[in-house]
Amino acid sequence: MIPAKFDYIKATSIDQAISLLSQHGYEAKILAGGHSLLPAMKLRLNRPSVLIDIGGIDALGSITDEGDAIKAGANCTHYEIANSNLVKSHVNVLSQTARVIGDVQVRYRGTIGGSLAHADPASDYPAAILATDATISVRGSNGARDISATEFFQGIFTTALGEDEIITSIRFPKTANGTYVKFFQSASRFAVVGCAAVKNGNGIRVGITGVADTPYRASAVEQAYDGTTSAADHAIDGVDVMSDHFASEEYRAHLAKVFVRRALEQL
Repeated sequence: MIPAKFDYIKATSIDQAISLLSQHGYEAKILAGGHSLLPAMKLRLNRPSVLIDIGGIDALGSITDEGDAIKAGANCTHYEIANSNLVKSHVNVLSQTARVIGDVQVRYRGTIGGSLAHADPASDYPAAILATDATISVRGSNGARDISATEFFQGIFTTALGEDEIITSIRFPKTANGTYVKFFQSASRFAVVGCAAVKNGNGIRVGITGVADTPYRASAVEQAYDGTTSAADHAIDGVDVMSDHFASEEYRAHLAKVFVRRALEQL
């Protein structure tokens, strides 16, 4: 299908993008890589009257070493994150996650900021964001603020972002010992179930996506972890498991335990 009519504005700075968001309100949408927004527009599921393109803002496109953390700009593509030596060396779970997103074309154009802001319950990054205990930095008309990973995802396609806020960067604590595994939809390669696990001292942190309408930290797995894979039996404790045409509730619950167990084995 063809999208509804819209105006296109290319922002040249973060401040300009925020100003345009404030000016146009609900009528405006941010365009970065476009791999989430444009398909929705073609299906008329999303009909913004103004598109604000932030893809050319250089300040949003770098990966840097911040000492105890690696910071990725919101416009960094999945390809850039997957192939960054800094990410591979210090946040390997993020590199692994980026490598299995979509296909080559998606990885070259899609951005980490756009993916997080869209908050698709089957997207891959949320699991790694939660497992690494990352911090999402945002900026709006009221200034800049940081949002913790556990507070960012609030529901299906819903985040803690304000109406005129954009993601500027994501800060990942250096945690080299991690892994991401998933069972994916064969056509879209979205996660039916995805699990990121990170070794943290004598314990672990586990993030799960695809299972519920909101990605979550598997705290029951973390608390039960004793160095074996038996903790995987707690993968869905306290969780309302989704059911759809890709997987029933029962099958998705089974997959969650299987893939948490695989992640723990790889650790």
